[in-house]
Amino acid sequence: MDDINEVLRKAPLFAALDEEDTAALRSSVNEVRLGRGQTLFNEGDEGDRLYVILSGKVKLTRTAVDGRENLLGVLGPSEMFGELSLFDPHPRTASAVAVTDSVLAGLGHDDLRPILSSRPQVSLQLLKALATRLRRTNDVMADLVFTDVPGRVAKALLELADKFGKEGDDGLHVHHDLTQEELAQLVGASRETVNKALAEFALRGWLRIEAKAVVLLDVERMRRRAR
Repeated sequence: MDDINEVLRKAPLFAALDEEDTAALRSSVNEVRLGRGQTLFNEGDEGDRLYVILSGKVKLTRTAVDGRENLLGVLGPSEMFGELSLFDPHPRTASAVAVTDSVLAGLGHDDLRPILSSRPQVSLQLLKALATRLRRTNDVMADLVFTDVPGRVAKALLELADKFGKEGDDGLHVHHDLTQEELAQLVGASRETVNKALAEFALRGWLRIEAKAVVLLDVERMRRRAR
């Protein structure tokens, strides 16, 4: 329980609540368990709740008319998603799929609205989270236009490192748990082009490639390449 509460306290929604309100909202949490590859909801589904990741990783995706999949992001513990439907009750704009076995805290909109009405700071925190996501979307769009694939790969790996990286004696270990195809979808390029960029980074000694993971050996060089 303490671990769950600690993860929830780091989420934007709970960060704006005092202990009493947190306890009240915690009692409304519905725990959801997903196995790797299991879909939580699909693009176009009706949305009636938001989710906070307690453990594991979840990817958000959109599918084009021709069937191609775009990976919008990979989220980990304390990150929140599904909050857009709280302010704009339209169908889901993306699908949510578990990248690993995951545990989520689901919060229904009917439980949240009274708190939003009585606690303006909570609404501000949620809007701030949405603004952050919009800013990231704008950055991704700009990168697709102005940044080459190796630069986008470097930036994606650094972002994954910020979320999931763990320092080791031999470098920064990033267990992203993504397949080669998923990593390519995240970058917005073909798998072959992304693999070529990874091979180049490895040849330069900037990283080491492992199964569904990388070890960043020269983070500063990667940052320079991402810019």
